[in-house]
Amino acid sequence: MEELGRRRQSMPPPARVLWEDLASPRCSGSQVWLDLLDDEQWPSVIDRVEGERVVWSTLWPHRPDDRIILEVAPAPGGSTLEFVWLAGDPPPADSTIGHVRQRLNRLLFGELRFSYGQ
Repeated sequence: MEELGRRRQSMPPPARVLWEDLASPRCSGSQVWLDLLDDEQWPSVIDRVEGERVVWSTLWPHRPDDRIILEVAPAPGGSTLEFVWLAGDPPPADSTIGHVRQRLNRLLFGELRFSYGQ
């Protein structure tokens, strides 16, 4: 697998709350943040380390072997979240790389952050 995207950013909630939201994203009720587009699918949790890491399957059916690693750590005033996008074979087209990076940024550092009131 090839790493094609990585970003780390501070997040407002404590690490435990953030990890729980990544391990079990809400699809209904309050704090819904993982609002998928028509060309996306709900990720499966492939692996998890309690309070530290969640590994998702792909969000994109046309990229079935991709993985998204979500690392959570405590930080002053909240936590940090880092995503790593690992692409399976075959590698995606250049136009897809930009789209996936942008979409992960929007979901994690936009929608998820907004669900905490920021």
